[in-house]
Amino acid sequence: MMTKDQYIDSLRGLHLNLYSFGKKVENVVDNPIVRPSLNSFAATYELAEDPQYEDLMTATSNLTGKKVNRFTHLHQSTDDLIKKVKMQRLLGQKTAACFQRCVGMDAMNAVYSSTYEIDEACGTKYHENFLKFWTDVQNNDWGVDGAMTDVKGDRGLSPSKQADPDLFLHVVERTADGVYVTGAKAHQTGYLNSHYVLVMPTISMREGDEDYAISFACPTDADGITLILGRQSCDTRKTEEYNDIDVGNKVYGGHEVLVIFDRVFIPNDMIFLNGETQFAGMIVERFAGYHRQSYGGCKVGVGDVLIGATALAGDMAGSSKASHVKDKLIEMTHLNETLYCCGIACSAQGLKTRRQLHHRPAAGQCLQAERDPLPLRDRSSGTGSGRRPDGNPAVRG
Repeated sequence: MMTKDQYIDSLRGLHLNLYSFGKKVENVVDNPIVRPSLNSFAATYELAEDPQYEDLMTATSNLTGKKVNRFTHLHQSTDDLIKKVKMQRLLGQKTAACFQRCVGMDAMNAVYSSTYEIDEACGTKYHENFLKFWTDVQNNDWGVDGAMTDVKGDRGLSPSKQADPDLFLHVVERTADGVYVTGAKAHQTGYLNSHYVLVMPTISMREGDEDYAISFACPTDADGITLILGRQSCDTRKTEEYNDIDVGNKVYGGHEVLVIFDRVFIPNDMIFLNGETQFAGMIVERFAGYHRQSYGGCKVGVGDVLIGATALAGDMAGSSKASHVKDKLIEMTHLNETLYCCGIACSAQGLKTRRQLHHRPAAGQCLQAERDPLPLRDRSSGTGSGRRPDGNPAVRG
């Protein structure tokens, strides 16, 4: 596993094509607007080095038998799922910010089990591809960004029916060695601090959407990728010379980028879905289930900090004994702990997929879907596409 310092040094070897305020960012690692998000990401490495957090922050790989950072671990039991939620709450408490590795962790578990079942049904080798890639991820302790959300367009039309074909990421050319993809992924948290990006479809697909049913991994600095940094509240205050006062969470933070793919080449051995439209919905729903579970940890940890800060502000203002202040603090605590209980409960009720991976149901709908034979069926519509009644099971990621 990498140490915190080794991780930061490894990012200096990337050549990200990043633009901010209309200008190329030459030094991403030390950029004052980006750096707080890097610090948050680096905390996932720092805490893994601390013996007191070893049980939560590390696990034994089912692929190599080696000790790995839990953010690269493929869940093997309900105990793994519970520890994941507890780890996320811990990091939320330590950073009071998005530490950015959750989407990649949830993406890898969704793609891991889905590729196994796709291969079962179609005779493909996507699962073999993924196992080779993820073994490298674990051995190198790479950070992986999970990319799902396309920029979309007319939500009433399928990807292949859009006026602009690039509103959803898609294959523009197929060769004997791989594919070229064009499009964009939006709202990418952690991309600048990751070594690889794991791309997934954003909605269920239907016949005619074959070029859009694509999942793959590539380096974050691959040729043809351009990044545009999104704005954050008060972000320019981090660039001011005297910024020790009134900057909020100065050390830790988050970021979002728009990731533009312009004929990016993806070799065959890095492809995990390529035209099998009937399985796009499976990846989306499994990812969504894992990511809802994640919120039972990371958001609660940040909530702990916010509740503590609110209580401290009340003490400083001399209003902590006022009944309406106490009522608000009680309500905040109640909501925070309820969310945590939901995360722990759904983890404890996790079910095995056909790959013997413990896949946790987000709700009764997902629980039933895991019991159904492939392809996943929408329980309300009876269709075979995994599509919700509105046709768009889209989630952020």
